[in-house]
Amino acid sequence: MKFVLVRRPPAQLVFSFVLVSLLALPTFAQEAKPDVAAIGFSLDFPQSIPDRYQISVSSAGNASYDSTGKLTPDAEPGDPFHFDFTISAANLKRIFDLAAKAKFFEGQVDSGKHNLASTGAKVLTYTNGSRHTQAAYNYSPIPAVQEITALFQNMSTTLEFGRRLDYYHHHQKLALDDETKRMEQMANEKSLEEIQAVAPILQRIVSDQSVLNITRARAQRLLNGRAIGAAH
Repeated sequence: MKFVLVRRPPAQLVFSFVLVSLLALPTFAQEAKPDVAAIGFSLDFPQSIPDRYQISVSSAGNASYDSTGKLTPDAEPGDPFHFDFTISAANLKRIFDLAAKAKFFEGQVDSGKHNLASTGAKVLTYTNGSRHTQAAYNYSPIPAVQEITALFQNMSTTLEFGRRLDYYHHHQKLALDDETKRMEQMANEKSLEEIQAVAPILQRIVSDQSVLNITRARAQRLLNGRAIGAAH
């Protein structure tokens, strides 16, 4: 019979191995990411263009836009429109600051006056982890709600311009002249937000030599001044 001598590692070595193994385990508490807050706005306004849209903006700067309705009053009902973009840092801060001033849409937001003309059914939402608040209104007397509403509406106007420009560039290039003219006018009136989001289609128009020179020049001016819509 043979005896085999088994050498046990020193206790200090065993302790070191266990310690290293524990340190190598995922530290879920350290890796847990903070909740990403999101603010949403939707508008339902039948007979308008678009007749419904919604915008969602996360605290990370990611934004999405969805709308339904015709491209123009004379057009057939179009396909639903979806657009993802990165919101400017200035408007991201502005949106969340306004939401905070509006107490994240808790409590009464609507004026409660029933003799006011309808400007569409609006809903503002705030989500952060398990917290979810929502406010529906036609008109609000709260300044912060008025400002964030105008901001989102101007953002929708810009993105719908981008939608139409893309369509006209593919199917009706002569219509680009009137469309860019209206867009430039609204930009000068500070009625657009996030012009940089539609910069790709503006750049394609500028680069397309088959488009009228006056239209290309107007698109270039919009590109050069796109920060106007992002900052105000």
